Amino acid sequence: QVQLVESGGGLVQPGGSLRLSCTASRIIFSDNTMGWYRQGPGKQRELVATITRGFTTNYADSVKGRFTVSRDNGKNTVYLQMNNLKPEDTDVYYCNLAARGLGEYWGQGTQVTVSS
Repeated sequence: QVQLVESGGGLVQPGGSLRLSCTASRIIFSDNTMGWYRQGPGKQRELVATITRGFTTNYADSVKGRFTVSRDNGKNTVYLQMNNLKPEDTDVYYCNLAARGLGEYWGQGTQVTVSS
């Protein structure tokens, strides 16, 4: 079993920045992808950004150029730097880990609210 603990959400004004962090409870040595998804009320959960253990990244079109996903394999941690935030970025953000041989895991979610 792997637990994912997220931090860094909150309230920010439009145009502002936030940084989310997610730490896994143990080192994952197998091939894996960590990333972030988001979900609002009545909406399906959608991909925001992912990054493989080898640092290959993938972004939703809506966040390209504004968000940056990164990871520190030594700290079992993935980050999401969010710049130039917009009201439509308001959602609950979930950390995800998909690891070969271990399965898929989700964090508990952290609220991001962009409002003036």
